[in-house]
Amino acid sequence: MTHVIVVGGGPVGTVAALDAARSGFDVTIVEAATEVQDDPRASTLHPPTLEMLDDLGLLDEVLRLGLTARYFDFWDKPNRSLVARLDHEVLRDETRFPFVVQTEQHKIARLGLDRLEALPNVDVRLGTRVTGVEQSAGTATVHAEGPGGPVDLAGDWVIGCDGARSTVRKSMDIEFEGYTWDERFVVLTTLFDFAEAMDCSYRAYFADPVEWSNLFKVAGDDLKGRWRVVFPARPGESDEEALSDESVRRRMEAVWPGASAGEVVHGKLYRVHQRVAQKFRVGRVLLSGDAAHVNNPIGGLGLNCGIHDAVELMEALRAHEGGASTDVLDAYETRRRDLNIRYVQEQTVGNKRRLEETDPELRAQRLDELREIAADEESQRRFLRRTSLLESVREPHVTG
Repeated sequence: MTHVIVVGGGPVGTVAALDAARSGFDVTIVEAATEVQDDPRASTLHPPTLEMLDDLGLLDEVLRLGLTARYFDFWDKPNRSLVARLDHEVLRDETRFPFVVQTEQHKIARLGLDRLEALPNVDVRLGTRVTGVEQSAGTATVHAEGPGGPVDLAGDWVIGCDGARSTVRKSMDIEFEGYTWDERFVVLTTLFDFAEAMDCSYRAYFADPVEWSNLFKVAGDDLKGRWRVVFPARPGESDEEALSDESVRRRMEAVWPGASAGEVVHGKLYRVHQRVAQKFRVGRVLLSGDAAHVNNPIGGLGLNCGIHDAVELMEALRAHEGGASTDVLDAYETRRRDLNIRYVQEQTVGNKRRLEETDPELRAQRLDELREIAADEESQRRFLRRTSLLESVREPHVTG
């Protein structure tokens, strides 16, 4: 029986492990944390990702724990005016799910782990930190520190889904090519109801040459709803300054008058990277998700691309174990790396530049382009096919 070891118990790792287990493989999933971390991270699930989660039997719970978002907005922040409202319903003939779902990534990870723990061919090892990976011609071995001490886990394949600081990637000496943005991002979570106050969609992007913003609603663990607001930190701004009461008040008020009255239940600063692994495969070791690529969060593409990696990788492994040559695994690496660069890296960089544009003429031109897209259904369809990654998923790929 083929044995797959998945390193990383986040949403990408649990999807990979669940897909592997449903394929009939023996699966070991290894996660350093003893429980799923629930700090605010990715939460946007695009239509093709919803299709994949539906195929894995997770979508009903994902829908129950999240918020359905048919529309998303672009706003001119200095003028507090809506520039364009785009409607995923224009994709109704191209996907089973012409909408986005806002479900926090820790909920997906928990759902995945619950399903995995119930399967007889899965060994879930929480609190087990991977220290290295090595391989021979026929075996890949994970070295780890578990609750009982050092442990070696041998399998046919190792899938690294262990995040941007991936031990799996580093063990294979794979370069993480790219750069880190100069400014950090400030993420604030508030109970203020922006939709009620300003009639915005659950996903909204605010262009501003001084301080752009992203705004999106999530359900929260209590399912009562809360809003996350993302801003760029000012050069030299310390954590204490960025998260001070005065800074929080100023930032919230700049989005909408009165927004500072809402309780801020979480605040965090983090560095943002645009990086892609030089390789997604070295022999019997493969990468998916943040272990393979990271990007700024504007557009909500990183988590989606990671889940697409996992599903396509399992498709390739099934083909290989069914008799296809390793060419299918090489095709996975080539295709997924190329798609990430062309769709995720290019789009997220472009999204950031659109929001922060300072040249008055270019800024006006870009906002006018968005108005024109929103005014024409075919233009919306083309735009949303790309921004939802539907176009990337529909590109042909080799499976055997």
